[in-house]
Amino acid sequence: MFKKLFGKKEQNNEELLVAPLTGKILDLEEVPDPVFSQKMMGEGLAIEPTSGEVVSPVKGEIVQLFPTKHAIGIKTDSGLEILVHIGLETVSMNGEGFEGHVEVGNKVKPGDKLITFDLDLVKEKAKSIVTPIIITNSDVVEQMDKLNSGEATKGETELLQVKVNQ
Repeated sequence: MFKKLFGKKEQNNEELLVAPLTGKILDLEEVPDPVFSQKMMGEGLAIEPTSGEVVSPVKGEIVQLFPTKHAIGIKTDSGLEILVHIGLETVSMNGEGFEGHVEVGNKVKPGDKLITFDLDLVKEKAKSIVTPIIITNSDVVEQMDKLNSGEATKGETELLQVKVNQ
């Protein structure tokens, strides 16, 4: 017991990712864009959203918020880097219909609101509403297990259990 209190703190190298959006869980191979479906950006999965709110899938720090607010990057304490990219070819919308609720450097925890967006506008103006959730530094991943399929609820549904190399 005293070792736990006073001993050297072990670094946790496991990360649990919860759904950043509410919607249908898709395999990355189902994303209608080869950059994502062929895992050029990294491993992960995607969600076809049914509402326009993105929450943090993990505890970490915001390391990137694109000026157009269509994508956000988060780094966890274990070093995992996660990109949530709302829709496909949404950069061409130049931020129209997107609102950021965090800034680079902010600390977040699962369920914290990151971005809201006009789902109907994205449906109308973008190639797809499918939203990839990518581990951009997949080289540090020792093991990744997909925990759910079907429907996801933002901030609640557990998506991935990831073990990070130390």
